[in-house]
Amino acid sequence: MNEKYDFSGWATKCDIRCLDGRTIKKNAFKDCDGETVPLVWNHDHKDPFNVLGHALLENRDEGVYAYCSFNNSESGQNAKEMVKHGDIRSLSIYATELKQNGGDVIHGLIREVSLVLAGANRGAVIENVLSHSGELNDEKAIIFNNVETLELSHSEEKDMEIEETKKTKQDENKETTSTDQNEDEETIGEIFEDLINKLNEKQKKTIYALIGQAYEDGREEGLNTKEEENKEDMKHNVFDNENKDETLQHSADILEAIKDAKSVGSMKKAFLAHGITNIEYLFPEAHEVNGTPTFLRNGPTGWVKKVMAGVHKLPFSRVRMTVADISQEQARAKGYVKDAKKEDEVFALLKRTIDPQTVYKHQSMNRDDILDITDFDSVAWVKAEMRDKLDEELARAFIFGDGRTGGDQYKIKEANIVPVIKDTDQDLYAMKFEVDNTKLENIIDAAVLAQGKYEGSGNLVGFFKNTDVSQMLILRDKLGRRIYKDIKELATSMAISEIIQVPDSFVPEGFIGVILDLYDYGVGSDKGGSVNMFEDFDIDYNREKYLIETRCSGGLNKPHSAIVLTVKPGED
Repeated sequence: MNEKYDFSGWATKCDIRCLDGRTIKKNAFKDCDGETVPLVWNHDHKDPFNVLGHALLENRDEGVYAYCSFNNSESGQNAKEMVKHGDIRSLSIYATELKQNGGDVIHGLIREVSLVLAGANRGAVIENVLSHSGELNDEKAIIFNNVETLELSHSEEKDMEIEETKKTKQDENKETTSTDQNEDEETIGEIFEDLINKLNEKQKKTIYALIGQAYEDGREEGLNTKEEENKEDMKHNVFDNENKDETLQHSADILEAIKDAKSVGSMKKAFLAHGITNIEYLFPEAHEVNGTPTFLRNGPTGWVKKVMAGVHKLPFSRVRMTVADISQEQARAKGYVKDAKKEDEVFALLKRTIDPQTVYKHQSMNRDDILDITDFDSVAWVKAEMRDKLDEELARAFIFGDGRTGGDQYKIKEANIVPVIKDTDQDLYAMKFEVDNTKLENIIDAAVLAQGKYEGSGNLVGFFKNTDVSQMLILRDKLGRRIYKDIKELATSMAISEIIQVPDSFVPEGFIGVILDLYDYGVGSDKGGSVNMFEDFDIDYNREKYLIETRCSGGLNKPHSAIVLTVKPGED
């Protein structure tokens, strides 16, 4: 390679993830090997004075190496001094005609190499700075590495000497920084480090890009038409934002803002004082306190688990219940009169059959959304919601019905899952008891009185509206003292083991509550009544689909096993 160059370094290195999310792959720019391209200041193409010289490209396994020469223009010589002095150490490329495989760049053409304050590819740095002197022969040059000089013969020891010089300079820089720093005064670096530590990874990338673009205030407004139209063009010096309205600008002020932070009193005030808009982008994001989004429900859900755990699970989905009605006069035992004919006992057999119905929940999510949500497991969260709502719908259907009108296509048929409050036909399975609910005390009394004909299993629980239970708990005697100290004492006054509160909206109009032993409500389902979850992927719409369903029947399986308290006609 011709040694008549001012400096050399990596224009870009492969297999390093850049700040814009792209990764240059090996030999992506192999077609540029041996090409000479302009050397530009900070990718500013609109001003010819920003062309500083040219760069000769060499494709290597590690990336693209550049041998750069400055022109004799004023801007070229100024840049040469900055590089020689170590002020500028980063390189960047501008490439077009890109071919990508996801985020990997596999082909492109480098149009120019730029000197930048901070590059997006951390491997794109200046390695060697040469000062050509008339006293040197063709075999020697003076190479500047991080402002340190040494005499170099182009031999096999070149790389070793360069690395040793770099290491020496880095150690001296650390010692100088430690000596010069005033222990009583917080430095700009400390302020900046404190800010950075409070940011997430995305915000860190953004602020690094801001610093890299600090010298080109307002450059976005001057992009030429060709650059705007060619979306495959890339600049590897800043973090490109697809939404141009949200591009962070005026970045030259950021160093001044950091410098002034101590005197102003806070980093936020310092940024605002320097006219930086959308300042909230630079500060930590809010954190989800619950880990996952919280569901907004109709009311307490504890009653659902009690219902699902308490009902009697049957191992078959089609159930038949036969009842012999021996409550009539004809079923009574008779006294015998001598020589009289003995009459047969007469009673009726009552039978009903309940067939199953499928109850389901269906949900889908775009796969892109699933991949983008990284704070929590969105799939597990959705599946948990589906199971919770399925159980809630079943529990509601068992006791009160699903609340949908008869013409609703999604209604759970009451002939297949019979609600307790609707199973009062002839008072056979559930017994209806009318209550004058103008006084809350009447509800408590009715719960006790209605148990006179009860024939269920006996561990009674009562389902009542939230508001009614709350009102009963604050009942007071004539001296102003509360009658019931807690809900357990209120349940005892109703002669039941537990009061279960349900959302008011779940209890149909005209009904007050239901009292029963949950074991007397049978839920029949084949194969143990398992609830099944299915998953499928719709390749045409890129959606993950989820289905949870069960197929079951439900109904009281004992006569007189439930009490339904209703509002007495004429009462509100």
